[in-house]
Amino acid sequence: MTNDFITRLPKAELHLHIEGSLEPELMFALAARNKVAIPFASVEDVRAAYSFTNLQTFLDIYYAGAAVLKTEEDFRDLAVAYFDRVAQDGVVHAEIFFDPQTHTHRGIPFDVVANGLFAGIEEAKAKHGMSVGLIMSFLRHLSEEDAFETFAQAEPWLDRLIGVGLDSSEMGNPPSKFARVFAA
Repeated sequence: MTNDFITRLPKAELHLHIEGSLEPELMFALAARNKVAIPFASVEDVRAAYSFTNLQTFLDIYYAGAAVLKTEEDFRDLAVAYFDRVAQDGVVHAEIFFDPQTHTHRGIPFDVVANGLFAGIEEAKAKHGMSVGLIMSFLRHLSEEDAFETFAQAEPWLDRLIGVGLDSSEMGNPPSKFARVFAA
């Protein structure tokens, strides 16, 4: 069995957080485009930071990267970069998570995030023949009330989402904290 054979096999990506797929090169390009300062001096510094030791050190990198995402074009570029990369590995179906609260808490409207991601998804479908599902995640470290507010903002998009989930800091933030949100 060769690497080429394995690459050509059709695959499904069933758990990916799209903001976490931001490559260092795109992080720097978006930081420059949006005039956002990031805590890394070079692409190599970002790559070195990915030698994280626990969830929190990963989340620190994750949120630093997310800060460069500001426009629909940024979210589209993020999605397209991911889909182009995984199409080369034979991915034909992907179910990706996104964290709207990471962005809305920075003043980025929910619609900017959703419009950009769905534009990237449509491009992936057209370009690669891929099927894609989008899952909205609530941030565990925020309140149940915040999750309900995000759910309300997502109302126009609910028919295009395939599910909801939780992510971010798990310590002291059990799923039971959001039981009423999931029951809605």
